[in-house]
Amino acid sequence: MGKRHDMVPAEDVDFSSVKYEVEVVKAPHLTGLAFKLFVKILETPLVGPLIMSNLKKQNGMTQLLRNSVIPEGPMFKPQYLPQEPEPCVVVVDEDGKPEDRVEVALNCLPQYDPASYNSDLASSFRYWKIRDYAHAYRSKLVTPSLVAEHVISAIKEFGKKQPPMPLLITFDEEEVRKQAAASAQRFEQGNPISILDGIFMAIKDDIDCYPHPSKGGTTWMHEVRPVEEDGASVSRLRSCGVILVGKANMHELGMGTTGNNPNYGTTRNPHAVERYTGGSSSGPAAIVASGICSAALGTDGGGSVRIPSSLCGVVGLKTTHGRTSMEGSLCDGTVEIIGPIASSVEDIMLVYAAILGSSPTDRISLNPSPPCLPNLASFESTNVLGSLRLGKYTEWFNDVHSTDVSDKCEDILNLLSKSHGCEIVEIVIPELQAVQSAHVVAIGSEALCSLSPYIEEGKGARLTYDTRTSVALFKSFSAADYVAAQCLRRRLMYFHMEIFKKVDVIVTPTTGMTAPIIPPNALKHGETDMQVTAYLMRFVTTANLLGFPAISVPVGYDKQGLPIGLQIIGRPWGEATILRLASAVEELCAKSRKQPASYYDVLKR
Repeated sequence: MGKRHDMVPAEDVDFSSVKYEVEVVKAPHLTGLAFKLFVKILETPLVGPLIMSNLKKQNGMTQLLRNSVIPEGPMFKPQYLPQEPEPCVVVVDEDGKPEDRVEVALNCLPQYDPASYNSDLASSFRYWKIRDYAHAYRSKLVTPSLVAEHVISAIKEFGKKQPPMPLLITFDEEEVRKQAAASAQRFEQGNPISILDGIFMAIKDDIDCYPHPSKGGTTWMHEVRPVEEDGASVSRLRSCGVILVGKANMHELGMGTTGNNPNYGTTRNPHAVERYTGGSSSGPAAIVASGICSAALGTDGGGSVRIPSSLCGVVGLKTTHGRTSMEGSLCDGTVEIIGPIASSVEDIMLVYAAILGSSPTDRISLNPSPPCLPNLASFESTNVLGSLRLGKYTEWFNDVHSTDVSDKCEDILNLLSKSHGCEIVEIVIPELQAVQSAHVVAIGSEALCSLSPYIEEGKGARLTYDTRTSVALFKSFSAADYVAAQCLRRRLMYFHMEIFKKVDVIVTPTTGMTAPIIPPNALKHGETDMQVTAYLMRFVTTANLLGFPAISVPVGYDKQGLPIGLQIIGRPWGEATILRLASAVEELCAKSRKQPASYYDVLKR
């Protein structure tokens, strides 16, 4: 500690000499009154900064950020060279109507079999897909208004459970009925807007959805930031006929990986109510996993879509940075995106098609490749799938809390190789430890910049203790730390783009552990458990820091019956490739899917 460390330029690093270093996190696990006291001390002048400084030294952050000479210049947001077009794809028009893009996505899917709606599902469980709802509506087997009553009833029942399982922060049942009635009328007239017409979706509480307030899981954000219109992604969904049920619960301000929220109650995992959903998009993942909504929108700045999707056994997509517009959301830094959560890959494709579209500023600065979807209906798709090279860094892949996780993911990779001919390529990734430090400095500094005006006027005291711990950490970062983190971003980008010359995707478990237990005394004051956070975030932050697209797809369960997710990280703008591979994974795992303990059949055959 304290000695200068001169880094070799990234292009001179010898990949063959890279050694994997197991991450060891040194921080106390605190809940209840002990946690409350710890936060009070952290916020005490002189003493608090000393404690934080010591924690950062113990975890290697000081050495990396302040004692290292980094030869690369800063990269303040992800930047990419032009990418080769993906094979067997359909280009969609991001300037066109969302409903037209959804139609293009629909035509990319294999033919729908109406018999699947009436098939006997007793032998294996599957969620109703968006096309099942559309078939039921068009066949007049059910109406959106009838389904709305089932959805409203289920949401109310969830809130009355013991323990309570709060899915939504704001919910107006009359507003839901009004939207459903309009959709039902369109079907009655034989004029639905799109395949998404009459589909029920929840919106994470940090994305604007008029007339609901955007609280971001806090008790006060809506007081200083009124909502006057839908965010861009929500507006696109609404134009497709989606029924928006309300604002989904979340970890306060997205600053946590568990979904713990003392303000509105902690959303519980539909597979095991004594366990967390994962965060920060806890409500969106749980409401999809429970069967109440076909899909939901979340935000992902540090795995916040993929972590809860993995822990709840559903699919979550993080797009390339800038592929979806962040207009009308509480977060708009260099690591966040808005992405869909759904029960199936095909539903992810339909929702993704609706919401995609870069903001004007991102289109200028990022020069994105045209958005594409995999043509899964084409015979050529199978050949393309078989040609994919899957990069696996075995030592990183196996750095998990339970071998159930890595073993299950390994089994699926072997099945992909055996069934489709995918090639598993062993890779190494230099300096993975730097990803976590650079990411937390980037997201933390950007979050603090947005929050500082409100903290200065006293709103900081109304944040949860969990969030206040994060704020204390973020305040300890200097401007030099932020610049160093951006230099590391450029360095890490070089390493990964070199790897992508040899492989098409990088595969990992989504999380290093399955859903953790909720300590009862964490419900009132929250908790800090950096060991759990490290396991949940181990594989996800690379895609955030470097802006790569990534998807989590369920692949099975551990010995306790808790869901496990496989993560597929793609090249910049490579959403089509990861969607194609995720669809193949899903098909291989279809028969092993289990119904969650808390599940509602709102379509009701």
